[in-house]
Amino acid sequence: MNIKEYLSKWHDSYVDDLKNNIMPFWMEHGLDRQHGGVYTCLDRDGSLIDTTKSVWFQGRFGFIAAFAYNNVEKNPEWLAASKSCIDFIINHCTDSSGRMYFEVMADGTPLRMRRYLFSECFAAIAMSEYALASGDLTYAHKALDIFKLILKYKNTPGLLEPKYLPTQASQGHSLTMILINTASRIREVLPDPLLDQQIDDSLHSLESYFVHPEFKAVLETVGPNGEFIDTINGRTINPGHCIETSWFILEEARRRGWDPHLTELGLKIFDWSWKWGWDSQYGGIINFRDCRNLPQQDYSQDMKFWWPQCETIIASLYAYLATGDDEYLYRHRLISEWTYSHFPDREYGEWYGYLHRDGTVAQPAKGNIFKGPFHVPRMMIKASMLCGDIMSNLKDEDHGAA
Repeated sequence: MNIKEYLSKWHDSYVDDLKNNIMPFWMEHGLDRQHGGVYTCLDRDGSLIDTTKSVWFQGRFGFIAAFAYNNVEKNPEWLAASKSCIDFIINHCTDSSGRMYFEVMADGTPLRMRRYLFSECFAAIAMSEYALASGDLTYAHKALDIFKLILKYKNTPGLLEPKYLPTQASQGHSLTMILINTASRIREVLPDPLLDQQIDDSLHSLESYFVHPEFKAVLETVGPNGEFIDTINGRTINPGHCIETSWFILEEARRRGWDPHLTELGLKIFDWSWKWGWDSQYGGIINFRDCRNLPQQDYSQDMKFWWPQCETIIASLYAYLATGDDEYLYRHRLISEWTYSHFPDREYGEWYGYLHRDGTVAQPAKGNIFKGPFHVPRMMIKASMLCGDIMSNLKDEDHGAA
């Protein structure tokens, strides 16, 4: 394999796909030019099938539009779309306590609040990325205020309704890992010791509680001190989620000059999760596994969703950047060829979200409350950046050899 040609091809493909497929699809069909924000419940051809708005995605697309502006092209329409989503959050999606809803109507009328803090996390990264793009630091300060609110609810007993009754105390992987990314994005524009501390806390929790070497796995749910809970939920491995965690860790390791311990941790999680997730029969990353290889109860356990494939593409490039080990480029080729032969819709654009195990389409809608313009465009932006970084390293090595 000619590594430079391979990476150059993928770099150009990511940028072209983002600029000429993914972003135009959502700007044309999803952006709400009447009320502000973005719709995500779109049919295969982009037609609207539900005007309910996911508050997650107001933050997610607010972030993506600014992230693309900062790293791909200074497109003023993208910057305006980011601000539209953020302003919709500020004006319609927050209650008197500062908490954010999960779903609202087209005009912002609240529909549902959930116990989770993910709406707040995505709003915070949108505001910080927009601040970086626009130079308006008031949005960065809003992001930091939201982050402080997240920590208040996370760390104050009784403020958040527990997922389970006290008879089975537990903690989840999701918030622990997402706070690494949330803090790191805010830190790009507004450094604060609180952000560094939370990243350290999350890294400690992941390694001490969720990483279980006896299964060579990261578990989704564990006891307060990392105890193994021998139930279906306690045995669940979500390979895509774990792979996403691996590149969050590798990204932080890189920021610290490729800290050896963090690099090893990120690679170990990626290696374990690849083995659990890669479907050797059909290809692609499978949804759920049981750490004891017992049956999973989730009806989608053997399906292929869009987002684990995206996380694996990013993680494989990060792992190669960290090590130069060709095994990770091999994984990148495997996951990329399978993903790009099954998910993109060649007729109407964008990607399908839900495939059966064999790669056939389970349902053709381009979005809903949970799927929209986030994982696919984030992958394309991050992957193009990583390809560029790796190629720069290769050029430096060539110059050194000369």
